Amino acid sequence: MLWHELTVHTTEEAQEMISNLLYEAGAGGVSIEESGTLNKVRDTRYGELYDEPLNDIPEGEAVIKGYYAETVPMDAIIEELAPRIEELREFGIDPGKALISWKTVDENDWAHAWKQYFKPLRVSDRLTIKPTWEEYTPAGPEEKIIELDPGMAFGTGTHPTTALCLRALEKHISGDEEVIDVGTGSGILAVGAVLLGAKSVLALDLDPVAVESARENVALNRLQESITVKESDLLSLLGGEGAADTAAGDMWPSARSGHTDTQQAVPAKPKAEDSLGVTLPVKVVVANILAEIIVLFTDDVYRALQPGGLYITSGIYKDKEGLVVQALESSGFEIKEVSREEDWVAFTAGKR
Repeated sequence: MLWHELTVHTTEEAQEMISNLLYEAGAGGVSIEESGTLNKVRDTRYGELYDEPLNDIPEGEAVIKGYYAETVPMDAIIEELAPRIEELREFGIDPGKALISWKTVDENDWAHAWKQYFKPLRVSDRLTIKPTWEEYTPAGPEEKIIELDPGMAFGTGTHPTTALCLRALEKHISGDEEVIDVGTGSGILAVGAVLLGAKSVLALDLDPVAVESARENVALNRLQESITVKESDLLSLLGGEGAADTAAGDMWPSARSGHTDTQQAVPAKPKAEDSLGVTLPVKVVVANILAEIIVLFTDDVYRALQPGGLYITSGIYKDKEGLVVQALESSGFEIKEVSREEDWVAFTAGKR
């Protein structure tokens, strides 16, 4: 089968926003290639070796490719995308030169060729990500293996933001926690949380492709009893502001009502056929998504957490750090830890 391959030369800062734009324009899959120069500061604490550049992409830049069915009129797609990419500058996101081109390729050229670069990766003291097509022997009983075939969904663990979230989960999951994973993608964080000792995870994503991919990866790791995957966002899960106010004892406090030590978030009970797999409020919420999206639902995360609960979030480019800090603190969170890798930031924030 033939596909049209659309290529955008942009910056690492803008890569996730542009990837979303490609999906919104109908892409059946997206690939991202960042700079492979040896001049980049890389985390080698778990034994990773970088003895030669992976590519010739300049530092700070990225090449994003979206794949469209052969019947799609590519001139119309580019005409739609070009102004939307330029519009990112108005939101403080630099798309760089934003050069767009396209060509026609065979499906086998892109659907499987990338797999040769995805090898087993030790991302923390206890977690190793292993693609399903690779052989790997754990170093010992403490090493937990995440079996993964990301398909068309985000999340192989090779991106700094995913690794930052997994390391934060490893540090703070002590056993028997209930967790919500917002924007689960491939399901990698949900699987990692259970392997580290979480009792159960509710994994949410609005993309049906990601939902299917996450369910497949949950099955690969034989964790269907512990992880529930749903096509939803967090606000819909909570029922919206005041949506559960039909009974005084079964309602969420308004996200805008202010936060006090005496407020308890007690959700209406879900229907049996719509089981969430967790009991709200939960102990941990994790989200690896764009900073611009994170700031939109910090109040909702606050409502979904128990007092003393933790919010682990990443996907934050360094120039958006202040924006996220302001949103978290405005919602009542106390920032407990800040982690960084390359140009990316992760927060662990606690509900007061």
